[in-house]
Amino acid sequence: MNNYRIIDKPGRDEYLTNEPPYIDLLPADGLLLQHMEENCQSTKLLVCSLPEEKLQFRYAPGKWNIREILVHIIDGERIFSYRALRFARNDKTILPGFNHIEFNIYSGADRRSLENIFDEYKAVRHSTITLFNGLDDEALIRKGTAGKNEASVRAIAYHIAGHELHHVNLIKKYYLQY
Repeated sequence: MNNYRIIDKPGRDEYLTNEPPYIDLLPADGLLLQHMEENCQSTKLLVCSLPEEKLQFRYAPGKWNIREILVHIIDGERIFSYRALRFARNDKTILPGFNHIEFNIYSGADRRSLENIFDEYKAVRHSTITLFNGLDDEALIRKGTAGKNEASVRAIAYHIAGHELHHVNLIKKYYLQY
C-alpha cells in the first residue's frame, strides 16, 4: 500500500447541504486516497467482468450505458480536481459550472474500448491522488466557488470519491439486475 496522507472528512459547512450525499458514502477513517485507489481497481474488476451486452445496456430511455457512465466519472473527476487545484492555490476566481449531459453527448464513449477508457481512468485517478496527497492541511480547508457552489478542497476530494461510488452503486442496482 502506498503512503497516503490522512484527509479528514469535511464538515457540513464545507459544502452545500443540498449536494447529493456522495460524501456520506465514504468512511470517516481519513483514508480517502487509499479508498480512491482501491475503488478504481474494484470498479475496473466489476466492469471488466461484464459481457458486452451489459456494457451497452440502458435500463430506461435516455439513461447512459456503462461506458458512458465511466467516461462521466472520469470527466467529473478531471473537472473537480482542477477546481481543487485552483482553490488550494487560493485562486478567488469564481469558476464556471459544466453541463455533464452535454459532456456525455460528445464524449464518444460508445466508440472506445474498455481498455482505452480504463487507461484514462487510471491516469486521471493517479493524477487526482497525487494532487491531494501533496496538499498541506491549510490547502485542504481552503474554499472556492464554482458556479454557485462553494466548497473546500477536501470536500471536493470526498465528492470525487463518493461520486464514483454513487455510480458503481447505480450500476449494481440498475444494470446488473437485467
